[in-house]
Amino acid sequence: MPPAGPVRTDLRMGLVGVAAWGGGLAAGLLPGGWRLVVAGLCVVVPLLLAWRATAWGATALACGVALVAVLGVAELRAERVGTDPTAALARDGAAVSGSLVLTSDPRPIAAARGDAVVLRAQVRELTGRGSTWRVRSPVLVIAPGSWAEVPLGAEVGFAGRLEETEPGERHLSAVVVAVGEPRRGAAPDPWWRATAALRASLREAVAHRPAPERVLVPALVAGDDAGLDPAVAEEFRATGLTHLLAVSGTNLTLLLGALLLTARAVGLRGRALLLLGLLGVLGFVLLARTEPSVLRAAVMGVVGLLALTRGGGGRAVRSLGVAVLVLLLLDPALAVAPGFALSVLATAGIVLLAPRWRDALARWLPRWLAEAIAVPTAAQLACTPVVAGLSGQVSLVAVAANLLAAPAVGPATVLGLLAGCLGLVWPWAGRQVGTLATWCVGWIVEVAHRGAALPTAAVDWGTSAGALVVLTALTVLLAWRGPWLVGSRARGVLLCLVLVVAVLVRPPTPGWPPRGWSVVACDVGQGDALVLATAPGRAVLVDVGPDPAAVDRCLDDLGVETLDLLVLSHFHADHVDGLRGALEDRAVGEVWVSRVLDPTDGAREALALAREQGVPVRPAPYAGTWTSGDVRLQVLWPTAGEPAPGPGDGSAANDASVVLLAEVHGLRVLLTGDVEPPGQAALARTLPGLDVDVLKVPHHGSRHQDLDWLLSLRPEVALLTVGEDNGYGHPSPDLVRTLQGAGTRVLRTDTDGALAVLGDGDAAGAPATLTAR
Repeated sequence: MPPAGPVRTDLRMGLVGVAAWGGGLAAGLLPGGWRLVVAGLCVVVPLLLAWRATAWGATALACGVALVAVLGVAELRAERVGTDPTAALARDGAAVSGSLVLTSDPRPIAAARGDAVVLRAQVRELTGRGSTWRVRSPVLVIAPGSWAEVPLGAEVGFAGRLEETEPGERHLSAVVVAVGEPRRGAAPDPWWRATAALRASLREAVAHRPAPERVLVPALVAGDDAGLDPAVAEEFRATGLTHLLAVSGTNLTLLLGALLLTARAVGLRGRALLLLGLLGVLGFVLLARTEPSVLRAAVMGVVGLLALTRGGGGRAVRSLGVAVLVLLLLDPALAVAPGFALSVLATAGIVLLAPRWRDALARWLPRWLAEAIAVPTAAQLACTPVVAGLSGQVSLVAVAANLLAAPAVGPATVLGLLAGCLGLVWPWAGRQVGTLATWCVGWIVEVAHRGAALPTAAVDWGTSAGALVVLTALTVLLAWRGPWLVGSRARGVLLCLVLVVAVLVRPPTPGWPPRGWSVVACDVGQGDALVLATAPGRAVLVDVGPDPAAVDRCLDDLGVETLDLLVLSHFHADHVDGLRGALEDRAVGEVWVSRVLDPTDGAREALALAREQGVPVRPAPYAGTWTSGDVRLQVLWPTAGEPAPGPGDGSAANDASVVLLAEVHGLRVLLTGDVEPPGQAALARTLPGLDVDVLKVPHHGSRHQDLDWLLSLRPEVALLTVGEDNGYGHPSPDLVRTLQGAGTRVLRTDTDGALAVLGDGDAAGAPATLTAR
């Protein structure tokens, strides 16, 4: 028998999936007229190609049909959603009441006033403008924190206001801004109650274990990451392990694998095995919730299961194409969802790239090790442009981190589910198995922590179209030539050494920080973190931003090893959640805080963390002065008083911000936290004639300001600490124009990156490429 030639991959069904994806993208991104043009071209051109009766002509016709089908389904859904009574009332901003059924779990969000949750629901009955309708309208609900206890699948009565959705959310009828308490109606269906009991049992089985392990086990099993420390989430992101915190095809594969192996052991075969697998998929969907990301994982799991049972190892591309087509016909809005893109690209990378990389590595490595390296490499490579577009970073340790974490992922997932099931009937046994699951997760946490702590775990990458095109080109080049690079021992070892050096040695950042800097506003996203230089390697830090890793990187780049003083102006998350990043591996003299301990949770966690590190904490002393090196501080606000808890919902925090007047290298700098107009007016009365060189604009430049007071300060430079594309409308364009019209130079961290003010009063904005990393 002659030797078999190379197996050629049949790409036709994959191309159909790509075409279907194109239809979804057209529906989500193009205006109406262009959608019609695309649909017309995708009918006419394939018909012309198919006229020649070639195989590729038939494929082109199938691609055209798939694209038009997904586009048509999207248009029909959008038409139905956009013309129902809910959407019509939303266009008028109507006040309504009615009933709805929750279709997702409530998730807490940051709100300007008090706790709030966001959830998805389907409105069943709606009353507004004197009429009542029976509808089935999908909506997004923003509700008070009391809604957090409403279970998935429950029917509740509500009152509130309807708002229009964003242009890209054509699959939703409206946004419901609910007010007041939910009025409980019908209980969830039995299957929702059963899965809620299983999720509760899973959480209870690991509740006795320390964080973050007790949070990560439910995240691995069912995507339930409620309560995860933002610092841990950042470490997982930096090391390319974020996919473990969400429901993915990997979760389903591991759980199905354990289920089917057990079934085979007890003698199930053939159709019974297939039926059990499908029931397992259904159970997984109910456990992890019927959200788009879960359905995506389930459909791909079903297709993979069917291909497996038919002996279709070589049909992976066809299976993937079918999965994409089916998913987009079910929900065209998935086409513009980042999670969908990452899932499809990772799977495509494993299917198309991993075999070539594995075969190349297998020339000098054991085959099992070659495969273990090739799979995460291929998945990460395929996803790199999308990840960079979302995060502005490229991880250099993702492949190694996934390789090290992989042995613990399967046992942790299976043991976690087993712990939840056992806990329903025998809580003690559930806790013992849950302990084993957290041990496995502990290894994953350690991998993420150690990997993220490396000097260059990730590198910044621009999110502009040009930057992403360049990265995509580099990715394609590496995918093509990568197998040659790793195909010999010498080249493979050399490549590993280059990568190790790149990760362990932080490259210098030319021109940053500028020589003689006095004040730096760190680029920490939507939050504050300002550094005042007291001496070489020493500084005062005012607020720590929302992200521990971001403030840590900023301080590292400035060479700050000792914080003579750390001030937390108030306890909102965008000012205190980065505290761990500032405290760890640095000496800290003391911490000053606002005397109003509001919101309660933020204050409690920040104070506990500071005391855990052995740092003394006290309220900022009103009218008191403090001097260290080149910095002299005076506390201007809030006025003297005993520490008080406040209402607990965060509503009193802003106007209780610690306001500081600093003198640094001859500059007068006013640091205002988020003080509101009433506090600003009080400062104006208390300190008439106050004149400063540098103003940290209150509350990220919100429109709520005492403009007369701000202008009376006559600052030469105004610093706006604001996150790119934030949802708060910060900074107010009117405020920026007013300051600039008064001759003030306005600098923004969202557009200029980290900002440094020099001791001679000059100001320098660090370009994004020079921002601390």
